[in-house]
Amino acid sequence: MKKHLIIGNPISHSLSPKVHNFWLGVNGIEGNYDKISPRENEINKIIQKVKNNEIHGMNVTVPFKQMVIPFLETLSETSIRTNSVNTIYNKEGKIHGDNTDVYGFEKSILNNKINLEKKSALIFGAGGVVPSIITALRNLKIQKVYISNRTIKNANLLKDKFNFVEVVEWGKIEDCDLFVNSTSVGLKQDDDLKLNFNNLEKNKIFYDVIYNPTKTNFLIEAEKNGHKIINGMDMFLYQAQKAFYLWHNLTPEVDNKLINYLYND
Repeated sequence: MKKHLIIGNPISHSLSPKVHNFWLGVNGIEGNYDKISPRENEINKIIQKVKNNEIHGMNVTVPFKQMVIPFLETLSETSIRTNSVNTIYNKEGKIHGDNTDVYGFEKSILNNKINLEKKSALIFGAGGVVPSIITALRNLKIQKVYISNRTIKNANLLKDKFNFVEVVEWGKIEDCDLFVNSTSVGLKQDDDLKLNFNNLEKNKIFYDVIYNPTKTNFLIEAEKNGHKIINGMDMFLYQAQKAFYLWHNLTPEVDNKLINYLYND
């Protein structure tokens, strides 16, 4: 029985167990996938279970994507570049950290047939997933990336890592092609970023990394104002697909059968 786990806080909204348990069943792999919200002082002990194969594979979500790194023995190149880990497994006897978020974000943009070459983006938030989004945007040949965060110190830390990024104060809306909410504001029904996008022309792209609920207030308002909206479901599914491949050397299908299961079960 191959055990899998996702750690994060909050974690109740996560559909990772539903997706991975579906794929385990469809592909005839004997295993299960669970979710927990550990205390910080419990993380190392949990990760050590990967070393002795008590846990076959782990995913990591906010706020632990950087916090887990000191407990890992090897890191992928993408994890080093982003300083962010969302996938952990035993690789040749060592606890290995990888990042599949970059792949997931890139794939979600390409799936929506969006060309970001020479375009601009404004990212709200400076949390654990933002380095992955910035890296993906650069891979997609974007020209300009702005970061806006309530705590400007955290935004400046990202600028130190990615010197091409420009930090703008919270509430200032640059006229960009793409707007990304990377914060957790939107997980609750009444959540609102309280930002004013009224001066934008129509047909901008609004992207929320949140996938549950499927439409946050950020996306609802954008849609009302004539903009294209994308939620985080594609990013979520494709980062999960790559993690599954790393654990099992098998690429599961992201198809209508899975989507119908997620939304209708």
